[in-house]
Amino acid sequence: MIELLPYQLPAHARWFPAGAPGPAALAEHVLTTGIGRFWADQAVQPRAIAVDCAAHVLLRGDPGALVPAELAPLGSRYIEAPARFLPVLGASFDRIMPWERMVYVQQEEPTSVARTPKGVAVRRITAADAGALAALGPGAAWIHASWGGPAGLAASGHAWGAFRQGEALAVACTYFLGSAYEDLAVVTAPDHRRRQLALGCVTALCADVTARGHTPSWSCSRHNRASRLLAWNAGFRLVREYVHHATGAPAVRGISGTRIPA
Repeated sequence: MIELLPYQLPAHARWFPAGAPGPAALAEHVLTTGIGRFWADQAVQPRAIAVDCAAHVLLRGDPGALVPAELAPLGSRYIEAPARFLPVLGASFDRIMPWERMVYVQQEEPTSVARTPKGVAVRRITAADAGALAALGPGAAWIHASWGGPAGLAASGHAWGAFRQGEALAVACTYFLGSAYEDLAVVTAPDHRRRQLALGCVTALCADVTARGHTPSWSCSRHNRASRLLAWNAGFRLVREYVHHATGAPAVRGISGTRIPA
């Protein structure tokens, strides 16, 4: 696949309908922020298109337009695609692993009010907090990946955090910014979990999202009980389920260029 240039993107936005919750907001996020990439089998009248941001990918179109070697840029990603793409995905990477996922939308008030521990402040994150976000460490780097790094998230105006003496203990942010929905994410430092810090950050962020005229959504693994419980306590309710596939490294057998029947 080839990377589409920025001026080419608006013409291909129709491949990804706007105004949907969960990972469907990924394409809108890339178009709005410029963080991420669009890929296609060809620049003019493409038959298959992928949008890629923060290791998450939406893949649409005709799998018959692709050969396995062309999907190499989508290695080590989480790909959400119609089932007809599974044969070419399976031939393109040394492994693909299905993950069951759930999408929630905030429909009710939080079931409980977070109590902020003494000495901790829950507040909007500003550009001056970039260092505190970076200090969360590599294990938490995914939280700012969709904004291009800690400085991008800190300056975005789309994040709230729980701080103690300048240290970020928990961070909630808009992960994918859509025109109708904002898909949220949260991370808490391991030593500060089970203190309702995440709930406090998410509740404040949701109020922000609503004030912008958008609706908060939430995506997580079916097996992530902690995330599902947090979503429920913050007033989110399940609206749909889907499967995405974690890909491995590009498979050597894909180099031949043989097209895989869909």
